[in-house]
Amino acid sequence: MGKKRNKEVSAVLYKKIKPLLPVVKPSPKGGRPRLSDELALNGILFVLRTGIPWEELPQEPGWGSGMTCWRRLRDWQAAGVWHNLHLALLGELRNADKLDFSR
Repeated sequence: MGKKRNKEVSAVLYKKIKPLLPVVKPSPKGGRPRLSDELALNGILFVLRTGIPWEELPQEPGWGSGMTCWRRLRDWQAAGVWHNLHLALLGELRNADKLDFSR
């Protein structure tokens, strides 16, 4: 499987999302390195798009475990990431005159 095939989010879209994500400092205790936000986002979107259970998220693409992605989704929801992303994308569509209010 090619690298591009495993990406649910384009690099352009991720650049718009990244500033909305909370910054998490590494633990002073050390431990396993944190999965990148981009990989976690791709894992989250794969689960949501396909409807598979979180625990069945494939490990091969490097998206981390289903539990890791689920926790990241939960944390981002609590931080308001999805709401802010929605507002940012609506603002872009409005500025580009791409919103259709005819309905």
